[in-house]
Amino acid sequence: VQLQASGGGSVQPGGSLRLSCTASGSVVSIGAMGWYRQAPGKDREVVARISSDKSTYYIDSVKGRFTISSDSAMRTGFLQMNSLKPEDTAVYYCNALIMEMPMTPLITYWGQGTQVTVSS
Repeated sequence: VQLQASGGGSVQPGGSLRLSCTASGSVVSIGAMGWYRQAPGKDREVVARISSDKSTYYIDSVKGRFTISSDSAMRTGFLQMNSLKPEDTAVYYCNALIMEMPMTPLITYWGQGTQVTVSS
């Protein structure tokens, strides 16, 4: 199983970026997908999560600006980031709880990080 993240980049404050994360390989189902970020000198923090029932969670600092979604099969997740602020600058990681074989426990996978830089 692999998680492939893409979509990072550099934008000015107020700009937008859309991150994508695609799961490939032996995937029976995905229980949840999430985006985390880690800024220099800080701990990794959850930004947003979406569950298989499409319920979502956001940290307070991104509510109203970021939107997490997925395709119907929940093989690709998206994080639409609008009204970006300098404090959103970080390496963003996608994460998923994946069932590889039927009737087996969900396993946590991480994608590679993608840099998001918000600066004027």
